[in-house]
Amino acid sequence: MVTALIIISLIMILATFIPVIKKDHWTFRIFDYPRFQKITLCSLIVIAWLFFDIKENILQFAVFMGLILSVLYLAYQIFPFTPFGKKMVQNSKEKNGKILSVMVINVYQYNNKFQKVIDLLKIENPDLFLLVETDQNWTDQIQGFKKDYPFFIEVPKDNTYGMLFFSKIEIKEEHINYLIEEDVPSIEVTLNDPDFGEITIFALHPTPPVPSENPSSTERDAEILLVGKKIKNIEKPVLVLGDLNDVGWSYTSELFLKVSGMLDPRRGRGMFSTFHAKYFFMRWPLDHIFVSKHFTLKSLKIHQDIGSDHFPMSGHFKLNFINDNEGLKATLSEKLQAKEKIQKA
Repeated sequence: MVTALIIISLIMILATFIPVIKKDHWTFRIFDYPRFQKITLCSLIVIAWLFFDIKENILQFAVFMGLILSVLYLAYQIFPFTPFGKKMVQNSKEKNGKILSVMVINVYQYNNKFQKVIDLLKIENPDLFLLVETDQNWTDQIQGFKKDYPFFIEVPKDNTYGMLFFSKIEIKEEHINYLIEEDVPSIEVTLNDPDFGEITIFALHPTPPVPSENPSSTERDAEILLVGKKIKNIEKPVLVLGDLNDVGWSYTSELFLKVSGMLDPRRGRGMFSTFHAKYFFMRWPLDHIFVSKHFTLKSLKIHQDIGSDHFPMSGHFKLNFINDNEGLKATLSEKLQAKEKIQKA
């Protein structure tokens, strides 16, 4: 029993600290995702150790202390994504004024429950929405929205990287980009709203670091950071939407916030996990709505199951140029690391 407990403990300690090694291979990066699951398992194993007398056994005591250190380290990393952490995006205090509503849905290309997505969009009625993993079949199914959303960009793909962007707000400028990989599109648009003015939006869905998609996180990281560097030079309001195939607490996501000046509305509120919709014990936040310092938050919500492996996500924001928002600052070393990652891809 003790031997099995030692082996399990060592596995969990290894799983906790592997992400510290900044290697791009999926065998390292896959451990970025299940942070809450790891702290839960480590805590349970710590409790199991309390039933044994380990004071006289150096190995057992060392393993036990390694688990304690793992729990403390994971708690430190998770804390910003709890209601006790500091908010990056402050709450909107004004009751009046126009609200910008945004929705992001990874529909899962092979999901045929089209009506669930259509009904949700009709109920929520966002100002703009982004659907990812959309092939031609999905594109055909949502044609009815063009009456209420006269501004749209359609990039259907059969490789699970299609994108559909629909907006009630006028699109002043639009670009379909293939920033890193030739078959993985992203969208860049500038909206022209009579109340908000110009707003730039980047829609992303880079490949994940998993064996079936990409053995390395290099391309994913580079695409995210490349957009981050571009945002740094934009003074007007910006949103970044999409399934980034990365969790908000990863090194890459944090580096993105630092080099771009963008803010994560999850921080100080909760994890708002969007994946995996089918397995409650394996969930983490893969879908994101990042905003520039110009916005405050009215609400952030994860919606019900729509037949996909992701839950839909929506946010309601107000444009407040005077607020207490505070982001992260990049050091010179971090700026160089971002540049190296982009060049490597």
